[in-house]
Amino acid sequence: MAYALLAGCAEAAGPVAPDRAARPSGTSAHDARPAKDPTPRAQPYRRWGLTAPLPAPPSPPTRRPASRAGGALPVVDRVPTRDQVVFLTYDDGAEKDPRFVDMVRELRLPVSMFLTDSVVGPGYGHFARLRSVGASIQNHTLDHAALRGLPYAGQRAEICGQQNKLRARFGIRPQLFRPPYGTYDATTLRAAADCGIAAVVLWRAAMEGDGELTYAKGPDRLRAGDIVSVPSGEPTGLSLRERTTRLLREIQGRGLTVGRLEDYV
Repeated sequence: MAYALLAGCAEAAGPVAPDRAARPSGTSAHDARPAKDPTPRAQPYRRWGLTAPLPAPPSPPTRRPASRAGGALPVVDRVPTRDQVVFLTYDDGAEKDPRFVDMVRELRLPVSMFLTDSVVGPGYGHFARLRSVGASIQNHTLDHAALRGLPYAGQRAEICGQQNKLRARFGIRPQLFRPPYGTYDATTLRAAADCGIAAVVLWRAAMEGDGELTYAKGPDRLRAGDIVSVPSGEPTGLSLRERTTRLLREIQGRGLTVGRLEDYV
C-alpha cells in the first residue's frame, strides 16, 4: 500500500473573495499569500528536521518472492526490487516516546515494529497508537531469548506465545518474525511456520545508538531494497526520533524513500 506524504487540499468553488477586486491586475490569490509558510501543519517534514518531504513510494508489487523449495520459510535481509525504497524496522519496544507517534503520523512513515513482550511490558497502548497511524506490529518473541540451539518446544513457546499475546492485544496474528540477535536454525524456521509466520526478517543495515549505520554485508551504503533495523536505544544514545531523522536524511541523500515492508515480503 503506497503512502502519500502530504495531502493536498482542493479549494472549493464559491463567491468571489471581497478583496479580489483590490488586487493588481495579473496577481492571483496564490501570489498574494506570504512567500513562506513554514508552519508544522503546512510543512511537517521541517518539524522533524528534514529539508524536503520524502517522496511517496511507488505502488507495491503485485507479486511477492516465492517461498523456498520444500516449504521452508523465506529468510530475508533485503528485498530484491528495482523500486527505490528501503524498509524501516524497529526492534524490542523499549522506547515509548509519544512524539515518535506524531512523527510517524505526520510523515506517514510505513514502519514495522517487532515487539518483545517482556520488553514492552505494560506499554502496549503506545504501540496501539502507533498502529492507528500506520505502523505494523510484528513478532520478536516473548522474552528475547537467543533461539538457535534451543529445542523445538522452547522455540515454539517463544514465537507462538508472542503471536498469542499480539492477537489478544491487537486482534492480529503477525506474518513476519525477527529472531532476537538475528540468530536462528532449522528448528526456528519450523517453529515459526507452525506458529503462522510467513517470513523471517533479518536486516542488512542497522542504526546504532549513536546514529551511525553499520552493514552486515555488501557495500557500506544504503541500497534499494535494504531492510534497516533500529534497535531500542541505550540511555546515553540518541532518541528514537533523533535516530530516525538521521536515517531519513541518509535515505534522502541516496535518492531513496521508505516503503512498506509487508507489501514486499
